[in-house]
Amino acid sequence: MKPKQINKPMLHHHDDTCECGHAHHDHHAEGVHCDGGHGHDHTPQQHTQHACEEVPCACGCGHDHTHDHCGEEDDSGGDDEEHAHHHEHAHEDTCGCGHNHDHAHHSATCGYEHNHDHDHEAKPQQHVDTAVLAKADKKVYHLENLGCAHCASKMEEKIRKLPTVSDATIIFATKQLRIAADDCDALLPEIRKICTSIESQVQVIQPVSPSAKKTTLHHNQKKHAEDRLELFSILAGALLFAAGAITHQLELDPRIMIALSVLSYLLLGGKVIIEALKNISKGQIFDENFLMSVATIGAFAISEYLEAVGVMLFYRVGEYFEHKAVEKSRGQIMNAIDMRPEVVNLVSGDSVTVIAAETAAVGDILLIRPGDRIPLDGVIVEGKSRIDTAPITGEPVPVSAAAGDSVTSGCINTSGQLWIRVEKPLAESMVTKILDSVENAAAGKPKIDRFITRFSKVYTPCVVGAALLLAVVPSLLTGDWNYWVYTALTFLVMSCPCALVLSVPLAFFSGIGAGSKKGILFKGGLSIEALGKLSAVVMDKTGTITEGNFVVQKVVSTGTYTEERLLSLCAGCEQNSTHPIAGSIVNAAKEKGLTIPTPGTLTEIAGCGIAAEIEEGLVLCGNRKLMKQYQITVPATAAEIGAEVLIAVDGTLQGFLIISDTIKADAKSAVSRLKAMGLHTVMLTGDAKAAAETVAAEVGIDQVYAKLLPQDKLTMLTKVREEQGSVMFVGDGINDAPVLAGADVGAAMGSGADAAIEAADAVFMQTNVASIPDAIAIARATGRIAKQNVIFALLIKAIVMVLGIVGFANMWLAVFADSGVAMLCVLNAIRILYKKKQ
Repeated sequence: MKPKQINKPMLHHHDDTCECGHAHHDHHAEGVHCDGGHGHDHTPQQHTQHACEEVPCACGCGHDHTHDHCGEEDDSGGDDEEHAHHHEHAHEDTCGCGHNHDHAHHSATCGYEHNHDHDHEAKPQQHVDTAVLAKADKKVYHLENLGCAHCASKMEEKIRKLPTVSDATIIFATKQLRIAADDCDALLPEIRKICTSIESQVQVIQPVSPSAKKTTLHHNQKKHAEDRLELFSILAGALLFAAGAITHQLELDPRIMIALSVLSYLLLGGKVIIEALKNISKGQIFDENFLMSVATIGAFAISEYLEAVGVMLFYRVGEYFEHKAVEKSRGQIMNAIDMRPEVVNLVSGDSVTVIAAETAAVGDILLIRPGDRIPLDGVIVEGKSRIDTAPITGEPVPVSAAAGDSVTSGCINTSGQLWIRVEKPLAESMVTKILDSVENAAAGKPKIDRFITRFSKVYTPCVVGAALLLAVVPSLLTGDWNYWVYTALTFLVMSCPCALVLSVPLAFFSGIGAGSKKGILFKGGLSIEALGKLSAVVMDKTGTITEGNFVVQKVVSTGTYTEERLLSLCAGCEQNSTHPIAGSIVNAAKEKGLTIPTPGTLTEIAGCGIAAEIEEGLVLCGNRKLMKQYQITVPATAAEIGAEVLIAVDGTLQGFLIISDTIKADAKSAVSRLKAMGLHTVMLTGDAKAAAETVAAEVGIDQVYAKLLPQDKLTMLTKVREEQGSVMFVGDGINDAPVLAGADVGAAMGSGADAAIEAADAVFMQTNVASIPDAIAIARATGRIAKQNVIFALLIKAIVMVLGIVGFANMWLAVFADSGVAMLCVLNAIRILYKKKQ
């Protein structure tokens, strides 16, 4: 019996190996027409909502929820990763990460707004604002004049102990205090008291808005004046010290040398002694001001005048350059990241007004001149230009943009003048999201940082205790008090752990900055640390290794029709379909300039294909089931890898089309780099095995798991971890939540989608596969630099201590082991920003 004819848009009807990643619909029964459009008028990563009734879910995720598609039966063998579900449940369930927690999904992104009341042991999530802080008031304060990393760790510890404080983190690299408490502002007086008791010049203030930066001009001028005064006091003290040393060498009256030394010491060490006395009055004893004061005053007491002044001079010079190096590194990283505009050009009729960026509202029209940075996310309403996206994605090649195209804030307009309509205010635009993401990442401390913080609490008292024993015990035994007191004083100079406490977080912050310059957003120090220890990389296929689009790869004629005519006939049957494969056929015909016929009638056979009346007669366009139904013989040799669309005219097979997803241009080279790093590569997909293995072979992937449901992917990921060790999963960041959660490191491919930024440990702003080895290389380099700094600082201190005990070291060398080493560690930490290749 011939199928019923209908004249309505035709949709799914393709073969079991179409690779589209969508469940194919068996619908359009008698008189029934789904007006939902199947949700296929989109890229394979995004589903539009269906206008169908609710149907039972068979996605396998284990939740009761409403699907945003029409209950289709999947006969495609396609990649189920592409399904988007709209979960609406507040019951306790299992999301796939292996933990039970309450879900609160509000979008079609399963797994991204979980309020977890637990810690993932396998996966180092780095969100400061997580479930444990969900109900707390969260604030970010700026710590102006914060100059001591060790002091910052002390402040953080005390603030954490305040009542109602859920969490508090001080990021020395950004001078920020991030706090979660019942009422942060109510605690502000107590927070200020704590900070000033540890470092008296620190001011706790609210961060200024971009447009208010000009109001800080007075503060900057004051800071420059203070820097000049400090430099002047160091130079003046150095001249007096040099004069004292000359009088000593000329063997002039010793009182001249002593007087010059005292004057020099007051210029160089007066500030240090005053700070030490202030801190002692507040109960802060073992800080570097106190230790340097005791060491140098002790040197005066044993008549080592020039030594005392020289050590204080070396200390002040070291501190000055250390602070300059830290400020420079902060500035370089923050300038690369903080792309928020201060002002924008608002168009009102024929006039252009300059207004503060944060006051621009959605719908406003902004003028973007050539060379300007795009200030806010928007859509071009007039003009044509090329946009440099490198500041956001790291992609060096500018892209064309014209009216109707979306533009992302932070990118640069390189040529023509543009008028854009604001789609998101400053607080929601990409430039702010990137800044927030990086600052949140800096707040997530890696294990090595936490270890150094704990170690520093033990290290300083131990060295001070050792210095005291060294001053007393050998002196009592030998009677040589001067020698052993001097040796003990060198221990005191070295006992400050600033080089350790400063260099590790700065190394990780530099790694975060280096990643952002390449369009890679790390979610925290733990993520970088975990990335540096990977054994395997597991990748989703569609959207990660492949482009996620479909292209007609081949048209084969097996009858009397030319390839062009076969493509034209097939496009005529498919022209009303919104399915990606149908779209690829129509696009291929249009690109060749072919005339697309309009069928007189169309008949869709659910799950099989289309029968259409065209000038040539009855044209069948579909899969083997369709051909079998019409008793048309199809040779077994016709099948190839990809989606097979067969074409028959008046009962005779005339040919077929092969359609498949395209592999990304850099996929092969990126996988080669991963292998060169010693990493095992795996691909997970819902595609048919043959199609998956073809892609894997072409790219060079070691292992393939095909025909997987979403829950199967997590099982396979666990299997890979058991076989290989620590594993990273890279997906599209939208529909792979369970696998992202289950991996040691989850990374999302995508142009900074909100859900991806929320979900993954790392987000690749551009969709190049090269971002994967780039991220791992940066993480490994960051880990190496952090370890180098720790080993270098401890080794130098240990060597100088041993040399001091045996009589081959003096306080000059001890100061180098403190301030000099700290400065070298800072310079080592920021060199990752300048590496051409990681």
